Amino acid sequence: MQFPHDCMFLRIFIRQGDRWQHKALHEAIVLKAREMHLDSATVLRRPMGFGQTSRWRTAKTLRPSLGLPLVIEIADSEEKNNHFLPVNDETTKGGSVTLQNARVIDCRSDEENAIGARQSKS
Repeated sequence: MQFPHDCMFLRIFIRQGDRWQHKALHEAIVLKAREMHLDSATVLRRPMGFGQTSRWRTAKTLRPSLGLPLVIEIADSEEKNNHFLPVNDETTKGGSVTLQNARVIDCRSDEENAIGARQSKS
């Protein structure tokens, strides 16, 4: 049986092509989240959008790889996400961040539950 648990989503809005220390910014953020043992991180590529400057960004342009919106979603406890925010401030210049409380229900197959149970006993 799976039980819901409270968590917080940290969403970071950046642009494809943004870089930090000679690396794609979205990669740097996800790798840092993993290094800090956050529960999960996912990069979502958006085909269209605009931000605070109202500059239109769309995959229909001649060079879609430059500036398409990306959203990085990180899910973990409020405490761990708050601990991650200063790291994000260091790497992300000009992006936006949102925080949202959520209830997560871990849905696993019976096999995954059995593996998890064995690992927690050892």
